[in-house]
Amino acid sequence: MTDLQITRRHFGMLAAGAAAAATLPFAARAAGETAIAATFPGNWEDGYRTVLTPLVKEAGYDLTIAPALAQDQLAKIMASPGNPPYDTLLMSPGQMAVAIDNDLIEKIDPSKLKNWDKLDASFQGEYGPTVTIEVNGIAYNPDLVPRPKGYRDLFENPAYKGLVSWTGFDSNTAVMAYTEIAKIYGSGPEDMDAVFKLFKDHPEQLRGVVDSTNHQMTLFQQGEIAVFMCSTGNVARLKSLGLKAEYVAPETGSPAAPVNIHLTKGAKNVDAAYAYMDAAISKAAQDKLKMPPTEMFPTNKDVELTPGIEAYVTRDQLSSMVYPDWAMINKHRSDWIRQFDELVAG
Repeated sequence: MTDLQITRRHFGMLAAGAAAAATLPFAARAAGETAIAATFPGNWEDGYRTVLTPLVKEAGYDLTIAPALAQDQLAKIMASPGNPPYDTLLMSPGQMAVAIDNDLIEKIDPSKLKNWDKLDASFQGEYGPTVTIEVNGIAYNPDLVPRPKGYRDLFENPAYKGLVSWTGFDSNTAVMAYTEIAKIYGSGPEDMDAVFKLFKDHPEQLRGVVDSTNHQMTLFQQGEIAVFMCSTGNVARLKSLGLKAEYVAPETGSPAAPVNIHLTKGAKNVDAAYAYMDAAISKAAQDKLKMPPTEMFPTNKDVELTPGIEAYVTRDQLSSMVYPDWAMINKHRSDWIRQFDELVAG
């Protein structure tokens, strides 16, 4: 009898096993599948690992949170499109457009998300759900500097001399601020020459040009800077640590960006990826993520805003936020990164 031969008794046992497996809940049959989810580092990483991991587990899957900035996520999947290191990506519209153009993400099947109908239509993207709206502005320490009115104050008011930190164009938060500053000092959001000239003419207003917002958070905690471009989540995190930090919406308007989960083309753990997406837009998750230290704006319409979030933005105010032209930004971004590195960071 060879290894491939099988007795009638064994065949009966296998057939019975197969029939039993077919009756099991799908999640149970898929047990052991783990979603590899790229997530922004810092507050996002901590919040998603803590809140979403148990919910994904309840659905029968495991979750591995892989922290990476959106630009870094994009670079990694572009380097290995046939063998993506992540099952899902977390991105804003700028990186999403690049991912679509390069066939790196795919349209989702909403029927696999039981919480899909809890999202407003504007949050139901064909390439994945919007899990929050990131609202940006200026973080400041009220013990060290007065409340800034907007970006112009940071260059023209001597109270901020040497206390403002900036980072490069890899950061979505930074690039949204720079396009707004280009409107103020230049001919429009594309006029980045005006911003680079501003940096050149006012070196005394700059301090701590660093590589990321997370680095700026550290400098802020150490009292080495008093102002930086932020999301409301950054300020929520600083406050949760007991620091004197306040958020101000620039007088020219608050830049904002939807944040979406995308299914990577060639994802190895598709069902686990859908379980993760569904958990992220569930009421159970967003009721927790809306609280400090994350204070993420909930996109699930069954989730009520907290007074803390409403102090930043209400649902009615979402339409009045400043939503950048990401196609324009993507067109220029590489050149802006190069110029910033040469003229400012260097």
